[in-house]
Amino acid sequence: MSGIESAAAALRKAASKRVLVFDGGYGTGIQNRKLQESDYRGELDLKADQKGNNDLLNLTRPDVIRAIHADYLDAGADMVETNTFSSTSIALADYGCEHLVREVNLAGAKVAREAADAAQAKDGRRRFVAGAIGPTNKTLSLSPDVEDPGYREVDFDQMLGVYREQCDALIEGGVDFILIETIFDTLNAKVAAMAAQQAAAAAGREVPIMLSFTVTDNAGRNLSGHTVEAFWHAVRHADPIAVGVNCSFGADKLRPHLAALAKLADTLIIAYPNAGLPNDLGEYDQEAEETAELVNVWFRENLVNIVGGCCGTTPAHIAAIAKAAEKAQPRAIPELDRRTRLAGLEPFTMAA
Repeated sequence: MSGIESAAAALRKAASKRVLVFDGGYGTGIQNRKLQESDYRGELDLKADQKGNNDLLNLTRPDVIRAIHADYLDAGADMVETNTFSSTSIALADYGCEHLVREVNLAGAKVAREAADAAQAKDGRRRFVAGAIGPTNKTLSLSPDVEDPGYREVDFDQMLGVYREQCDALIEGGVDFILIETIFDTLNAKVAAMAAQQAAAAAGREVPIMLSFTVTDNAGRNLSGHTVEAFWHAVRHADPIAVGVNCSFGADKLRPHLAALAKLADTLIIAYPNAGLPNDLGEYDQEAEETAELVNVWFRENLVNIVGGCCGTTPAHIAAIAKAAEKAQPRAIPELDRRTRLAGLEPFTMAA
C-alpha cells in the first residue's frame, strides 16, 4: 500500500478544498423499484416474509443496490454508504435473518466498493465508501418498561459483540470508513465506536469512524436526552474523522443545531437531512430544488464539509445539492483551547 494515499488523508485533503457530496436515501430508491417479496427472498431458505428487508437485497438483488449507488455517484456524490443500516443480528432477527449478518454486510460493502471504484475509473476523482451502521431498535440508555426504569433489553457487552460482528464484515468488504448514523442513543454510539476501533485494529488497517446524531425534538436533543453539544463532548474521545447530523427534520429546522455543532467540533462536519417532514401518508414532498436551496443556507454560513440527503431524497436531490456545492466554501475546522469538556444531558466546560 506504500505510495497510495490513505482514505483519511484523501478525504481531509479534498474537504479542505471544497464541500464534498454524500449520497441520499436508499429506502426511497428501493421502494420506487416496486420489488416483490420474491426479490427480497431470492433463493434463500427463509421462513418469514422478507418484503421490506432492504439490506437482504445486498445478497439477493445486488444489481438493484449497485444501480442506486451508481445513480448517486452519477449525480455527483463523492461518497456512498453501504446498504447495511439494519444489518445487525438484532435488527435482522425481525426477519429471521440474524444468521446472515456477515454475508449481508460483506456483500453490501463489496457492491458499494465496486460502484465507487467504477465511478472513480471514469473520471479519476477518488470516491469513498462508508460502512453504514444504524442504531438498532434497542437502547442502552433507556428502559422499555415504564414500571422498571432500571431494566434493559441489552447490555454493553452484548451490544459490543453485535456491532463488532457487523464492523468486521464491513471492513473485510473494503469500506473506507465506518459511519455510525441516526444516533438516538449516545451510549449505543459509544459502543459502536469501540467496536469499530477494535475491528479496524484486528484487521490491521486504518478505518476512521464518522458519527451522525439525530434530533428527535425541537429542543435539539436525541432520544437519550443529549443536546448536540453534550453529544460531542461525550464522543470526542473516539476521534471521529467527521461528526454531524442526519435524518431528523428538514434542512431548515436542522440549521441551528448544526450551527452549534460546527462551532464546537474540531473535525469535519457531515450533515444529510430528510427531504422535509413526511406527509400524512409517510411520503416526502420536498422537491430537489427546495432541499438544495435550504442546504445552500448552510453553505453561506460555512457550516459543513460533507453534505447529502437522508429519508425521501433521491439522485435528483443529490444532483441539486452537488450543483449548489460547486460554489460553496468548505467550513474551516476551528482550533479550540485545550479545556476539560464534560457532558451530562447538557455540555459542561471547566473554566481555565
